[in-house]
Amino acid sequence: MALSFCGNDDAYGVENGTLNNGCFVDALNLVPHVFLLFITFPILFIGWGSQSSKVQIHHNTWLHFPGHNLRWILTFSLLFVHVCEFAEGIVSNKTMGTNHLHLYMPAFMGFVAATTSVVYYHNIETSNFPKLLLVLFIYWVLAFITKSIKLWKYAEFDVGPQHLRFCITGLLVLLYGLLMSVEINVIRVRRYVFFANPQKVKPPEDLQDLGVRFLQPFVNLLSKATYWWMNPLIMGAHKRPIELKKIGKLPIAMRALTNYLRLKDAYEDQRTPEDPNRAPSIWRSMYRAFGRPILLSSTFRYLADLLGFAGPLCISGIVKFLKVEERNATSDKTMVGLMWISKLSNTSVLAVLLFLALILQRTFLQASYYVTIETGINLRGALLAMIYNKMLRLSTSNMSMGEMTLGQINNLVAIETNQLMWFLFLCPNLWAMPVQIVMGVILLYYLLGLSALVGASVIVLLAPIQYLIATKLADTQKSSLEHSTDRLKKTTEILKGIKLLKLYAWENIFCDSVEETRGKELTCLRTFALYTSMSIFMNAAIPIAAVLATFAMHHFINKSVPSPSEAFAALALFHILVTPLFLLSTVVRFAVKALVSVQKLGEFLQSDEIGDDSWRNGDMSVFLEAGKKHLGAVSPINRKQPMRYQMDNYEQPTRRPMRPSETEDVAVKVSNGFFTWGSNLSTLSDINIRIPTGQLTMIVGQVGCGKSSLLLAMLDTTESRLIQCKNRYSVAYATQKSWLLNATVEDNITFGSPFSKQRYKEVIDACSLQPDIDLLPFGDQTEIGERGINLSGGQRQRICVARALYQNTNIVFLDDPFSALDIHLSDHLMQEGILKFLQDDKRTVVMVTHKLQYLIHADWIIAMKDGSILREGTLKDIQTHDVELYDHWKTLMNRHDQELEKDIQQDSQTTLERKTLRRAFYSREAKSQVDDEDEEEEVEEEDDDNMSMTTNRRSKIPWKVCWCYMSSGGFFMVFLMVSSKLLKHSVIVAIDYWLALWTSSQTNQSLTNPDSYFLLVFIILCAAGITLCLITSLTVEFLGLSAATNLHHNLLNKIIHAPIRFFDVTPLGQILNRFSADTNIIDQHIPPTLESLTRSTLLCLSAIGVISSITPIFLIALIPLGIAFYFIQKYFRVASKDLQDLDDSTQLPLLCHFSETAEGLTTIRAFRHEARFKQRMLELTDTNNTAYLFLSAANRWLEVRTDYLGAVIVLAAAGASIWSLEYSLRSGMVGLGLTYALTVTNYLNWVVRNLADLEVQMSAVKKVNSFLSTESENYEGSMDASQVPENWPQDGEIKIQDLCVRYDPMLKPVLKHVNAYISPGQKVGICGRTGSGKSSLSLAFFNMVDIFEGRIVIDGIDICKLPLQTLRSRLSIILQDPVLFSGSIRFNLDPERTCTDDRLWEALEIAQLKNMVKALPGGLDAVVTEGGENFSVGQRQLFCLARAFVRKSSILIMDEATASIDMATENILQKVVMTAFADRTVVTIAHRVHTILTADLVIVMKRGNILEYDKPETLLEQEDGMFASFVKADM
Repeated sequence: MALSFCGNDDAYGVENGTLNNGCFVDALNLVPHVFLLFITFPILFIGWGSQSSKVQIHHNTWLHFPGHNLRWILTFSLLFVHVCEFAEGIVSNKTMGTNHLHLYMPAFMGFVAATTSVVYYHNIETSNFPKLLLVLFIYWVLAFITKSIKLWKYAEFDVGPQHLRFCITGLLVLLYGLLMSVEINVIRVRRYVFFANPQKVKPPEDLQDLGVRFLQPFVNLLSKATYWWMNPLIMGAHKRPIELKKIGKLPIAMRALTNYLRLKDAYEDQRTPEDPNRAPSIWRSMYRAFGRPILLSSTFRYLADLLGFAGPLCISGIVKFLKVEERNATSDKTMVGLMWISKLSNTSVLAVLLFLALILQRTFLQASYYVTIETGINLRGALLAMIYNKMLRLSTSNMSMGEMTLGQINNLVAIETNQLMWFLFLCPNLWAMPVQIVMGVILLYYLLGLSALVGASVIVLLAPIQYLIATKLADTQKSSLEHSTDRLKKTTEILKGIKLLKLYAWENIFCDSVEETRGKELTCLRTFALYTSMSIFMNAAIPIAAVLATFAMHHFINKSVPSPSEAFAALALFHILVTPLFLLSTVVRFAVKALVSVQKLGEFLQSDEIGDDSWRNGDMSVFLEAGKKHLGAVSPINRKQPMRYQMDNYEQPTRRPMRPSETEDVAVKVSNGFFTWGSNLSTLSDINIRIPTGQLTMIVGQVGCGKSSLLLAMLDTTESRLIQCKNRYSVAYATQKSWLLNATVEDNITFGSPFSKQRYKEVIDACSLQPDIDLLPFGDQTEIGERGINLSGGQRQRICVARALYQNTNIVFLDDPFSALDIHLSDHLMQEGILKFLQDDKRTVVMVTHKLQYLIHADWIIAMKDGSILREGTLKDIQTHDVELYDHWKTLMNRHDQELEKDIQQDSQTTLERKTLRRAFYSREAKSQVDDEDEEEEVEEEDDDNMSMTTNRRSKIPWKVCWCYMSSGGFFMVFLMVSSKLLKHSVIVAIDYWLALWTSSQTNQSLTNPDSYFLLVFIILCAAGITLCLITSLTVEFLGLSAATNLHHNLLNKIIHAPIRFFDVTPLGQILNRFSADTNIIDQHIPPTLESLTRSTLLCLSAIGVISSITPIFLIALIPLGIAFYFIQKYFRVASKDLQDLDDSTQLPLLCHFSETAEGLTTIRAFRHEARFKQRMLELTDTNNTAYLFLSAANRWLEVRTDYLGAVIVLAAAGASIWSLEYSLRSGMVGLGLTYALTVTNYLNWVVRNLADLEVQMSAVKKVNSFLSTESENYEGSMDASQVPENWPQDGEIKIQDLCVRYDPMLKPVLKHVNAYISPGQKVGICGRTGSGKSSLSLAFFNMVDIFEGRIVIDGIDICKLPLQTLRSRLSIILQDPVLFSGSIRFNLDPERTCTDDRLWEALEIAQLKNMVKALPGGLDAVVTEGGENFSVGQRQLFCLARAFVRKSSILIMDEATASIDMATENILQKVVMTAFADRTVVTIAHRVHTILTADLVIVMKRGNILEYDKPETLLEQEDGMFASFVKADM
């Protein structure tokens, strides 16, 4: 048939005037479209060609023409109307005799032109050429005029609103008019044409800053809605992992500082002048600061919820009209090919409407989620900054009197702020859900009448049970948390004392105690699993129950079954209703938690602060510029102090004001001081002191007389009454309890001051830190602090003193800088550091000390007693005026001097500390090649230039690990889970299928089965479905539980029985992580993820299966959809994993920064570094928030894409069913297919999200698994335990024959061919320099190291043949580091509970502890805290001795056991050992040589060989011998 524009039947003529010819009017309508296409195409192509030369990468997202969003919305509506016009034209054309192109051609061209206009506009806007917008303006005007002519002609010919064509034309006129006005507005604002001076605009700051990579606020509407700007990031993650550099900085509006100022203003504004002490409400300030985005999000949410109901209604429409669709279309000849508006009931139209409604609904929903999440993150940043600022101003008494403990502050940061953030995420649900539920119930009633209310009431009545289960879950989680903390504490103790446990063969006792706690924890987890499965069960079973109740009632009330259209619309509505009800319980729970959190926050923000004047260096000078930009005025920042400070304070610590010596001779003066730690407990009273400038002042006195408090008072942090403290200089301060930052050694010492190499070197030498630094793996760039390398007390203290020395300040306060140092170091520090370095610099030094021998160096002395000043003056003054005090000091000094003589140079405390440090690193480097699989993998990845390989590895799902997890759960459980899941889903499909048969049976009279038969089968199926729901939810949870039980059990056993080498090589933190974080993931996170994943996958598969079986043609559409889905999930999983890692890794520094600030408050305030720390906190918060924002944006990216795929599936299903109608399809089946297609949209994104989560969580299983492959020690031995004589070793005779020992087959031997013979009862001393193999020999007796040649024979039995348990339980050893476990004293001496009380008392008596233990409450059952902290180091060492005495073995080995005991006690011990162990063999590894002078035999070792071997007397005669030289050095 010939195509012609006006058709071939002469329907048109021009006799009645040109404009009355319909075809001509339509042709006129083509003109503007063609005009636009002709002009814009060349410009676009030229523009695109030239655009590549522009490099301003960031401005291409800059949108600055007014009315931007409105234009996009209008253009999209225009496109939609054009599609309607085109469809209407095609349908009308069918009724004509010949083809009339003019009916649909202009509509098609209009569509193309509208699309072009928006592309063109976008390009002009991003390249900033506003003059080119004139083209669009002309187009809108022309289109408006031509369409108006058409509308006017229609009205003349009586085509009214009842005709579809009239309505469409009217809409188009309206849209063109609006677009025209938008264009006029742009001209009005930007004046780019018709005006002399166009307005200049600059892009916003964020876009000028290339570091800002989060573009959501700046991109155009389409990209905002679909997260198109995320594509490069998510696709790129495949090639190389996303790092912090890639995600850049936050836009200014989202930074913590901006939001903090917003929240703080809202908070402070509530304090009225009339009532300044009123506590401002946090809720109100949150509403004022963040109310608007929440309202916006709620609007989106309401729109989405209302559009959600379009689904069921469209389904009911499609099913209804498929039944009545006749094959004849009536034509109406009023005017050529007009369609009536009633024709809207066409199924194809409904299918398209359904598709559009779904797309819009999903877009709105994701927009709502995104807005709340962004607001939640902003709120969290603001709250963190508020808490931090408050913390810096907390009065010290609050911290020390325990009103605000560190734990509470950490909870506020880690828990309460997150709770509030989550509450914000969920709060739009609070008001959206009730509306959704009410609407749903109304629609159900409209569809099914009264019976629907029965079904709805089932849902509503079961909701409270959900809430109940949710609260129960929270409680169980709490109690299981308590047990797991307990278990962790025990595990930590075991790992810290593992060497002792192995030497005493006590591993199993301690292992059992952990297992017992784990048992309690598992009981909680079992309850938890039960409640979780109940909750899952309710969620799955409620819709089935509701459907059952509804249809059964309908059957009894109406005696008939609803039509397919009603039934399936109702089914879809029930699915919609269940979600809000299930979520409601969660939301209510979060709301309750949020209330509690706000209350805690309120209390914290109201607690006492220190006076404003110590806060003088202000609220953040650095941010002055930032503040101006956003708030228009500086008022909120500059409220507390004059402008001057703000500009200076940031530099303040680094510049020294003029030399004080020129101004006055007193640096600090306190008159009538009265200081308290709050609550009126007077600490210091009536204090009058002056501290002379440029001199060394010492403060002395007994423990607890207020020396440190006096220092703090001078630093302004106690609550002071009636005090004039003159202290206006910069201060450096070193606390008694050393405080380190989590940073490098260098950063800890410079502490924010500029780095000067020479000064740094001097300070390090003065504090003799160089040898320690040389031991660290990266020198002074090594991370120390909580998360870094653990340093010993003395090392930490020296770093703190170094920090005080390095700062260029007038006054240096040192609080007992020598407490953790041994004599040599303190002397060196005193001479080099304090006398030379500080005094040469003429700095004022105030020092608290217990070392009275240094008083001779003091220029001024302040003696204190019980909170007041006893004396002040020079040493001479005190000698003349207060003889008594001077004599008292003198006796004390003598005592010190004696200690000095005794303290040995050979192996002082410091060398010991360095030794432990060196051991730690030596062993670590040796095995760093086998350190941690994960790191190894990452390294491989980086080396791997072959990109495709990496890509593959990163996108693979770890099936192996999953299989390992499943198999540890037990095969029976896995089988049960899989089969019950499959059964459940087939039954659910069967229920819906039966419903389709039943509802269609009314129309097809061929099925004569009575309704009651259908009903019965329906009830049976529903009951089976509900039962299966219960079974599946239980099996998944309990599968997870048994896997968790087995994994933890195996892990614990493996690790406890691992050789000692394993613990030297593996950092303790890494092992603990397996027991804490990883175990927690395996216990609580994997089972629900697994459940959710299997459920959503099976739902999607069953839905697709149902649709394909009803309309097989649907499979054609499925292929491209499947491919799209595969790529989306592949890209997303990789990116999500990276972003999740980033989120985790940025969270830890933030929490650490909070806790370390809380610990170091006094130091930070003394140095006046608050601003620097705030700045750091804001940076850390922003980094973490960036990672979190990107993670949630990536989730939105995924959801938008999967939702659109789901909408396409619905469209394809509807299209397929309409198209297959010719093959006599049952309408019930169509309803079934469409209802299923709707559920797919809900579950597709869950499949991917759960897959990604499971992948991250499985890495925990992988880590645990990597430990399960460690070798255990060989516990069996070649002899049976029963073959060993009961009382072996009886005599204690030891033969060492050609012994070679190494720690690991990969390492060099530490003992080389050692031969020795020790006869029974001999006392043997072994000495040698550090690292000569003394300790290794002692370990060899216990078979703790690899004896690869030679042997040790004790009483005729080669120890390598014995079972380890037997060997180790028959020998005794005392280690050099005392280890005590928490529990009772009895438990520490005898965990096996085999000894009588008398024997224990006897041992305590030998160890000189009897009287002390008698005095304790409970005697033998007195409590020992963790690590024995409630006893001094010396006492702990004595307990370890007692422990060795309790075990009456004939061989005792003492490994430098007296290192931490004072001389007097040590002498007693030596005597005891000689008497109590007269008949036993004692091997002593000597720390101080004089302890072994009385021995029967001395062995001197060097580099793993025996150098000298004889009686001590003989050895002393050899003048040039090693032993003789040791003894000389020792005397």
